[in-house]
Amino acid sequence: MTTSALVLRPDDRLACRAWIQRHSKSFFLSSLLLPARVRQASWALYAFCRRADDAVDEQAAGGLERVARLRRRLDEVYAGRAADDPIDRAFAAVVERHQIARALPEELLAGMEMDARGVTYETDEQLLRYCFRVAATVGLMMTRVMGCRAEVAYLRAADLGVAMQLTNIARDVGEDARRGRVYLPRTLCNAVGLDPRGLPTAARASEPLKAAVRTLLERAAAHYRSADAGVPLLPRDCRFAIASSRRIYAAIGDAVAANGYDSIAQRAYVSLPGKLALLLRALPSLFAAAPATSVGPADAQLAPWIRAVGLPA
Repeated sequence: MTTSALVLRPDDRLACRAWIQRHSKSFFLSSLLLPARVRQASWALYAFCRRADDAVDEQAAGGLERVARLRRRLDEVYAGRAADDPIDRAFAAVVERHQIARALPEELLAGMEMDARGVTYETDEQLLRYCFRVAATVGLMMTRVMGCRAEVAYLRAADLGVAMQLTNIARDVGEDARRGRVYLPRTLCNAVGLDPRGLPTAARASEPLKAAVRTLLERAAAHYRSADAGVPLLPRDCRFAIASSRRIYAAIGDAVAANGYDSIAQRAYVSLPGKLALLLRALPSLFAAAPATSVGPADAQLAPWIRAVGLPA
């Protein structure tokens, strides 16, 4: 980044807010619970990341070129020249103010490139790496914006990102398959007797697919439980928002389970009244004490990836 101070301009902030409000109602609801010092930066950060993800997801053709364009935009952000777009300008201001190493958004784009290339996954660890890239990196940037610097806080933030992405994958099996993407690892498919080649044309979930979706949600649940241990490590004025977001996203997995683990015949969702009820259940997070020790289900894999993107620092 250049040494000149970049400012999060009011009109750019409002553009980011409008983008989030339109494209991610769950995140927008949770963001309103953040303190102002974090809320505005979170809109800028999430708008940049979500818009980049949407750009890659637009259509199958041309994905690699769109990733290349995103990298050029990132060049402009880190050169302090993101002057032609309000979301890019806002993200650049957040990057400079919170000293977000370029390796973090670069890792995010590496995950998007995996989508553009149509990468498939042989093992659970390969899928974990994808989840780290496209989701945990956003949580890591948010953790930095909130002011946390301890490695254990970053580990638990990565757990939350991985859990949310596994929830997404479990919910969207049918939709993703129809777009030519299958995220279920081959080892998991073999274990439950699932042939993923039939997913794009399936009208409803087979018993093997239901078993695979159940397994994904069980893994997500383990990461959610680990993420809970990180909430008391956050500044007190940020805990409620993050705990609420965690509960709302986990409830999507509960809705998938309530649908009989059928992610093809119907798409799981959480109603607005349901989300509001979950906010009340997150209130105790304000007073929870940090555990003496905290070990996640994939710390051995996550820790070196976190250090590779310049954290903690």
